[in-house]
Amino acid sequence: MNLLMRQTLPLLELDILKTFVAIAETGNFTTAAETVHRTPSAVSMQIKKLEELLGCSLFRRDARSVVLTHHGEVLLSYARRLIALSNEAVSRFMMPEMNGVVRLGAPDDVGELILPEVLRRFAETYPSIAVNVSIETSSSLRRAVAERRLDLAIFNSADGTMPVPGEVLLKEQLVWAGKNCGNAHLKNPLPVSVWEEGCIWRARALEELSRSGRDFRVAYFCAHHMGQRAAIRADLAVAPLARFLVGDDMVALGEKDGLPDLGHYLIGLVVNEDADTPALAVADYIRAAFARIERRPMDMLQVAC
Repeated sequence: MNLLMRQTLPLLELDILKTFVAIAETGNFTTAAETVHRTPSAVSMQIKKLEELLGCSLFRRDARSVVLTHHGEVLLSYARRLIALSNEAVSRFMMPEMNGVVRLGAPDDVGELILPEVLRRFAETYPSIAVNVSIETSSSLRRAVAERRLDLAIFNSADGTMPVPGEVLLKEQLVWAGKNCGNAHLKNPLPVSVWEEGCIWRARALEELSRSGRDFRVAYFCAHHMGQRAAIRADLAVAPLARFLVGDDMVALGEKDGLPDLGHYLIGLVVNEDADTPALAVADYIRAAFARIERRPMDMLQVAC
């Protein structure tokens, strides 16, 4: 019976999902219509069809903006994953003989924890394409793409908006990370581990600490993600980290621990408008990698002892 029910479930159409994602990212039906090369009325009909198919509302609409409902937020993660995996599958069969060099940029944390798997999977499909990776700050990476020194780059955006050009890969919560069962967060002044001046997480963290009135001191400084994790694991300091980067030996700290909320940030991708086919293939693999990231609910993260 369960097998029969699964077989008769309706299928989601990729074209409609692309329209749905475009609206979610632009917050506007008209702008989304331009993105997917359809008329606004056609876009509205697609979303109506999708909402009828799923039996729920996906957007809250008013005169000025379009905002995702809870159901819309859930679908957005699935939609990005399905689109990215479709692109990856198609590229594997349609472009197997490519060669060349792709210049890719990424922030330190992404370069250490996410890119290795992306590059491994990509090399299996396209062994004749070399990918040269540059690790820089987000602002430097975007500038390098604009100046054509990079073909594409992954970057962080702290203010919750996606710069143009740019597309959203992931919306993630920024949290205070401390050693699991550690006591660095109990000290006064609070010992904080930070990146270099250009890091957007550093600016957000120090600004929120100052606004909350919490005394703090910079106890550890390192320009690399590995150094930050070392300071956390040694219980020398707490540091701002993306929620999905909090390891099993760490704990996500927040307002209940006397630390200010750091909100969310966006991970984005920018690709040169004249990027060649190999660069576009790398972009598809990056999209697929972020679509596969499992986003753990907050109650599944470890709590402090």
